[in-house]
Amino acid sequence: MPQDKKIRVLIVDDSALFRGVLSKGISADPDIVVVGTAVDPFDARDKIVETDPDVMICDVVMPKMDGIEFIRRLLPQYPLRVVVVSSVSAAVLDAMNAGAVDFVAKPDVMLGRTQAMFLDELIDKIKIAASANIPKPKTFQEPPKSVPQSGAGTTKRLIALGASTGGTEALFNILSALPPNMPGIVIVQHIPPVFSTLFAERLNKSLQLRVKEAQVGDYVENGLVLIAPGDQHMQVKKLGNRLRVELSAGEKVSGHCPSVDVLFNSVATACGKDAVGVILTGMGSDGAKGLLAMRQKGAKTIGQDAASSVVYGMPKVAFDIGAVEKQAPLDSIAQAIINAVTT
Repeated sequence: MPQDKKIRVLIVDDSALFRGVLSKGISADPDIVVVGTAVDPFDARDKIVETDPDVMICDVVMPKMDGIEFIRRLLPQYPLRVVVVSSVSAAVLDAMNAGAVDFVAKPDVMLGRTQAMFLDELIDKIKIAASANIPKPKTFQEPPKSVPQSGAGTTKRLIALGASTGGTEALFNILSALPPNMPGIVIVQHIPPVFSTLFAERLNKSLQLRVKEAQVGDYVENGLVLIAPGDQHMQVKKLGNRLRVELSAGEKVSGHCPSVDVLFNSVATACGKDAVGVILTGMGSDGAKGLLAMRQKGAKTIGQDAASSVVYGMPKVAFDIGAVEKQAPLDSIAQAIINAVTT
């Protein structure tokens, strides 16, 4: 999108009050113009044709048709970048699965989310979405029942993944194609608190692997996936012959908490060559330097390619600085991981 062109936004929400809040709040940014508002999906369908928006903001709970079904039906006909706004619930993950680019949790005093914080985050997500690739339909492959063990005994001890925008679906794509006897997996996904819990629970119900949100004292185990809580850094520490995760609240690193760089740097120190690092879709540079540290210690490193990334930011920076040993499209990354742990 040309830098001098304003981002055209359509707002879809059944609440007149909230439509007003959204419209006034995001219009305050000089790079954004609200070209229309709609009260429900049927109204929105007409407004899309009339206004030709770059980004659509869509509520999940609406009359006549919920936002998830709307997105699922809309995108095949009108490829459009969608940012979902919602209260904290698993419905957000359904919306991402349907094809939304990103989501923002609505203001919630109980969770410490003020209206100002909400609008600032929404503006950032709109700008990211405006230049994002529209997620493609998902294709999943049947995972092997087990990973063949290397006769040379070189199987890696740990797999570390980092992702941001578009990452929830990318991670599901990869993890669903991995067998249950994989080495332990640790993940930093840029996602708000509470949503990280919901994300881990959903994956645990859907995969052959066991998945949980990491807790203090958790050990890395074969077949177990540990996901960093949405507001804590996660590191891997070596204790004797075992690996344990440590969690800590703290300042943002590389713009984020949890930070992929924090995780990857700890893996480089704790595991050296006995690890695999994977950097996926996302805006910014978080994880690039950490992945480079892993590669310099002998770990296998993989980066998602531009064509399959919703946002080719993090993996591009990692590739440009030499941190990525192998670049691959999303649908090939699971096999690349399997190859890395068995050779």
